[in-house]
Amino acid sequence: MNAITVISICFNNLADLQKTCQSVDTQTVLPDEHLIINGSTNDQIANWLSENPQPAYRRWINERDKGIGDAFNKGILNANHSITHLLHAGDSYASEHALSVVKSFYNEHPSIQWTSGNIRVVRAGETVVVGKPFDAAKLYRGMRSVAHPTWFVKKEVYDRIGLFNNDIKIAMDYDLMCRISNEPYGYINETIAIFDDSGISTRNYLQSLKDNITIYEHYFGFSIKCRIWQFRLRVLHWLLQTSVGKWLFKIKKGLGLANA
Repeated sequence: MNAITVISICFNNLADLQKTCQSVDTQTVLPDEHLIINGSTNDQIANWLSENPQPAYRRWINERDKGIGDAFNKGILNANHSITHLLHAGDSYASEHALSVVKSFYNEHPSIQWTSGNIRVVRAGETVVVGKPFDAAKLYRGMRSVAHPTWFVKKEVYDRIGLFNNDIKIAMDYDLMCRISNEPYGYINETIAIFDDSGISTRNYLQSLKDNITIYEHYFGFSIKCRIWQFRLRVLHWLLQTSVGKWLFKIKKGLGLANA
């Protein structure tokens, strides 16, 4: 009942996809399906998939899409199994036991509809692990500690809350989190994924903060606390670009407070 479809979207980034595929293929409990959504404008990925041996659980769709959200939705709609995991090309599992841990959790908690866990990221030049249980009362804070690459979501959830909003180009995962907040949730206190920080959400981080305000207030109305929190994140982002900020964060990490 708890079969997993791993969905990897890609766009002209063969090396990133190969890294992700290797991570999937070395799991001690393999996925029931690995679905690749390839919207590339060149043939590199399509040729690699077709010309090299691939495991039986891997299949792919090679066709242009309308952006990240559309690619996500295409993967979800074409998934054959009950639990979906969006592992972007470039991201990888933090250990070979990640899928085993997730399957065991869903077997032990059959009523849970979606989960998140911890993720390894680079902040201010330091590698840290962050992650906290989802708390709907703290949605105004955005996604800082509930990282989308760690989410495992039952496919039936999308039938109730809808798919990704194609009109949102960066913070579509935060928009989804605002809608999924009432679904039964479970926190897996394990490091699930390693984040590739070269993607659009990293390059356009400040814009994503602006989008978060618009999205939050669309669902919950005007919010001073949301605006103040997002301003705080902007200041912290600026500070972490400086040598002083990086030094302070290194101390924070040394004190074990990087996830605070």
